[in-house]
Amino acid sequence: MKPLSDLLDNYGNEQRKTGELPQQRGAKSLRDPLAPKPDTCPICKGKGFLIYDVPPGDPRFNRLVPCRCTEARLIVERTRTLRDISNLAALERFTFDSFLPDGIGGPSAVRASLRGAYEACYAYAQQPRGWIVLLGGYGSGKTHLAAAIANYNLALGRPVMFVVVPDLLDHLRAAYAPNSETGVDERLDTIREAPLLVLDDLGAHNSTAWAQEKLFQIINYRYNAQLATVMTSNLRLEEIDPRISSRLADLDLSQLVEIDAPDFRGGSQSLIGTANRGVRDLNALALYTENSLENFSMRLEDEMLAEQRKGLRDALEQAREYAADPSGWLIFSGTYGSGKTHLASAIANYQVEQGKPSPMLVVVPDLLDHLRSTFAPTSTISLDRAFEQIKAVWLLVLDDLGTENATLWAKEKLFQLMNHRYVTKLPTIITTHQTLEELDPHIASRMSDLKRGRIVYLNAPPYRGSESQERAVKRASPKRNPK
Repeated sequence: MKPLSDLLDNYGNEQRKTGELPQQRGAKSLRDPLAPKPDTCPICKGKGFLIYDVPPGDPRFNRLVPCRCTEARLIVERTRTLRDISNLAALERFTFDSFLPDGIGGPSAVRASLRGAYEACYAYAQQPRGWIVLLGGYGSGKTHLAAAIANYNLALGRPVMFVVVPDLLDHLRAAYAPNSETGVDERLDTIREAPLLVLDDLGAHNSTAWAQEKLFQIINYRYNAQLATVMTSNLRLEEIDPRISSRLADLDLSQLVEIDAPDFRGGSQSLIGTANRGVRDLNALALYTENSLENFSMRLEDEMLAEQRKGLRDALEQAREYAADPSGWLIFSGTYGSGKTHLASAIANYQVEQGKPSPMLVVVPDLLDHLRSTFAPTSTISLDRAFEQIKAVWLLVLDDLGTENATLWAKEKLFQLMNHRYVTKLPTIITTHQTLEELDPHIASRMSDLKRGRIVYLNAPPYRGSESQERAVKRASPKRNPK
């Protein structure tokens, strides 16, 4: 191909090289106004297009094609247009390079969850096909990864549309306004036909019948057309409209990725996973991270009787066996300060170290207060949702179980919780200062079934306030310079 300027300009090779007309030689201050500027493209001489240098009769004869410089300019303009359409201007910083795939410290299970989500999203971004659905708590990184997928494809010149679901529904509602330039159907078609669509914060919208219907129309259209779609939600799958969740769960089209990570926006102070989001603050395991089976104190010999020391050793051995294979129930019964909570939390911490999903440790009185609080008008989580999340966690530690002051409602809720875990055979650790005879009969009947678990009695005296604790405090305290 030769430049189009070669056919339009009748200047000789010398003129084109120097940019001078013959009569202007020696007059360096004058320049041919038709000559290309110094910064123009050397290929097309600033014309922007080329024409094939072929004889008449060739199909390419007189056919214009963009020059390399024009193609680059068109790519820049197209990228700018795509970015304007994509609604990603405020999310340019969310890329795979700026994401922290190993989180900010935290248990290995949380790091593994983040790393798995990062790798799944990066692989999807290479070739977006089907759906990828990111589930996780607030601030867990869902939106960052979804925007990273969109920005990655946008950089490759692929059209993308990123919309926040509540904003999307407001956008559709605005189409009903008398001064709207576009109708609902036109806006709906633009969104549902996008080659790659990101729906952020699914489930955060106001669940009116109209909103559910419009959202279903979009998702159902993309499901039938198998269009590439990225969705994020802080809800569990079963909490989403059944018509939508059934499509999200279609493994032939959809890839579900759950991110069990803390809120990045909350810094590193919260290291509890979000698989049980909504009850994360109730999980007290982070308060006992220093407790392990190795640092469990066997006390001083003169602090207890031989029988009490033997009971303490047996309790530690039972804890080690259960930690190696958590199954059934393990119940620690003993007086306050005897070491029950230390052993229970040490078992849970061991699971975290092994890379297992985050267990939950809840103090029973706090649990009941939490369930009562869901009745408050300002509560953002329903009783059923909070209760279901606690019931279903894979390993639950119920610390300080006692029913002596519990109301009938509280006893009923505790029984529902424990009966569910009893029937489903979920691993459960319970600590209590009461005997089985002192507990509610319905609850005691489940705890006393030796086919489901075992009861370990700690008859040691309270550790708190003992000579062992005093010595431990002295060892941990900073030494002061003598006066």
